[in-house]
Amino acid sequence: MPDVRAALADRPLVLDGGLGTMLEARGHDLTGSLWSAGVLLDSPGDVRAVHAEFVAAGADVVTTASYQLGYDNLAAAGHDQAAVDALLAASVRLAREAAEGRAWVAASVGPFGAVRADGSEYTGAYGVSVADLTRWHRRRIQVLADAAPDLLALETIASPAEVEAVVAALEGVGVPAWIALSAASTAFDDAGYASALAVAAAAPEVIAVGANCCPPSLISTVLDRVPAGVAAVAYPNSGETWDAASRSWHGDAGATFADADAWMDAGARLIGGCCRTTPTDIAGLVHQLES
Repeated sequence: MPDVRAALADRPLVLDGGLGTMLEARGHDLTGSLWSAGVLLDSPGDVRAVHAEFVAAGADVVTTASYQLGYDNLAAAGHDQAAVDALLAASVRLAREAAEGRAWVAASVGPFGAVRADGSEYTGAYGVSVADLTRWHRRRIQVLADAAPDLLALETIASPAEVEAVVAALEGVGVPAWIALSAASTAFDDAGYASALAVAAAAPEVIAVGANCCPPSLISTVLDRVPAGVAAVAYPNSGETWDAASRSWHGDAGATFADADAWMDAGARLIGGCCRTTPTDIAGLVHQLES
């Protein structure tokens, strides 16, 4: 594959969709605290197969099943640090195998709240200092970087403090990254979004900033706050709403990518889906952008 930075300069790239959604469709129960990380442990072949479905649908980038992999939640499940390191590396290898040279691999780095599995990625209410968050993110980021993905995908970052932390944790890793804010997080007001996006965009490793894991209607608002001249990343949910208490989705899916052309006009260069979006949705997005 050519360098992803050069590819982005040439055309928008299509991301994949809801990995967890498709694992559920294969019969896996993701209601536990490990979410898709549990499937990575028990059924890695299904993880590889879902990646391959998105590649077949036309995705230019597949995102690894490492979003909810953390040393603390896996320690509680009986796995030591070496085992977590191996699992993080395996997530990159599986995605690379599925891509078969037809797509770039982005190693997913989820927020602190994802490992808590309590919905705090929608509040940013962690009660943890920037320094502690930086240390928490750094080892996982370094292990994923050492596994040689094409990109790091820092996703659903839930507060200005966590943006500062992941920027510091990225320093010197040598892998290009995007930082996507949790556009549904209550930790950001309008000024906070603009400031956080500017902090993220200023990091040397960062090639795009934007938003994910939110209703499609919020994407344009965030893109309006991306600093001028900076590439944007946008990958919303289907439009349904996640209830962290019951660990279930409610509402109806909408036309997730109805405004994708407008997102592209606003500077989005990485566009795809997050929760509840499928390979069929991604194939439709590919067709839409090609048209």
